[in-house]
Amino acid sequence: MRGTKGRRPASAAAGALVCVALFSGCQTVPFKAHTPSPDDPVLGLGGPVPYIRPGLPRPQSVAGPGRAGVPATGLAASRTADRTRDVYAATRADMLSPVVKHFPQRVYVSNSQSDTVDVIDPESYKIVRHFKVGRLPQHVVPSWDLKTLWVNDGQGNDLVPINPRTGRRGNAVPVVDPNNLYFTADGRHALVMAARLNRIDIRAPHSMKLQGSIPVPCRGVNHADFSADGSYAVASCEFSGRLIKVDLRRRTVTGAIDLISPASSLPRARPTAPRPTPQDVKLSPDGTVFYVADTTSHGVWVIDAARFRTIGFIATGNGAHGLYPSRDGEVLYVTNRGEGTISLISFATRHVVGEWRLPGGGSPDLGGVSADGKVLWLSERYDGIVYAVSTQTGRLIRKIKVGKGPHGLCVYPQPGRYSLGHGLR
Repeated sequence: MRGTKGRRPASAAAGALVCVALFSGCQTVPFKAHTPSPDDPVLGLGGPVPYIRPGLPRPQSVAGPGRAGVPATGLAASRTADRTRDVYAATRADMLSPVVKHFPQRVYVSNSQSDTVDVIDPESYKIVRHFKVGRLPQHVVPSWDLKTLWVNDGQGNDLVPINPRTGRRGNAVPVVDPNNLYFTADGRHALVMAARLNRIDIRAPHSMKLQGSIPVPCRGVNHADFSADGSYAVASCEFSGRLIKVDLRRRTVTGAIDLISPASSLPRARPTAPRPTPQDVKLSPDGTVFYVADTTSHGVWVIDAARFRTIGFIATGNGAHGLYPSRDGEVLYVTNRGEGTISLISFATRHVVGEWRLPGGGSPDLGGVSADGKVLWLSERYDGIVYAVSTQTGRLIRKIKVGKGPHGLCVYPQPGRYSLGHGLR
């Protein structure tokens, strides 16, 4: 979500559950035949074929409780669930690629209101580097080949590269409206979420030269994640309350879902629900569903990946925003920035199985899990703080003062073979 000044939003509730799937067709622009160039992927890192892990448990086919006894809705497990697929099998604890294994462990924080980046040493919990970037830096994103970190200057209209080996920034690359940044699974294209322009720009992954654009039928296109085979992406449009399905081979939007907040999102739901504000998107380990955080419905939507329709909602807490799989692939961490909590959703059952509360409240926003899986790092954009939370106990380890409006946060290096943007596989 774009950086805004002021305090954290007040609690909002929800109305009746209605999910309407809309098919939306944009003009199809076929891919041209591929000609090798300096922007081609590094072949040695491996392709997008998911790893296989025998014996992955299938999600339970019963709807379990959501937050604090509020029932989750419509959470029967997919009939087509793959018991063996695990899209995150290459991202387990300390499974670092040879490309990054000698990089120093750091936490990179983009401060949206002070237009700076702070670099934290996770061992000492101290800031070891600080530098200026462009206007309204939103996120810090690893490149597909894992060799570069990109700072998305949302209003500066550029991307600033960081060398993760040294922690030093490079020269800014002009890019229009880079609200967020992703990479296709084959490494051939960068996808810039141009939220103000209502489009997804397709760019070369190194030079960032524009290759084409996909117009989207919604406002505020922002977060996304990819199907298990990498053929399509599901993106959230926060200002329209809509999700879209983007066919990456045909470069077109092939479907849309308009979300309507469920009455069960909070116990004190009001008759008139606010428009949903979908945020982070994350694929389940078995590839059968997408989870979508919603800050104004205060929970997480469950989207059937094959049929692209809503099959459930899990109430978590006020202002649900960021989604992060644990290193063992068992739970999904959900940041509830309106109340200072982190909810834990079991991938196996799609139930909330735990909740961690930050001392004194706070507003956990975006973050990431340490390479060893023991620490969940989170930004707190309203008070200029970064949290380090133990994933073993749920207790706060340390609070670190950073610049104004910390929003994006990248723990790096991370396990995985290649980067899709906000997540490795």
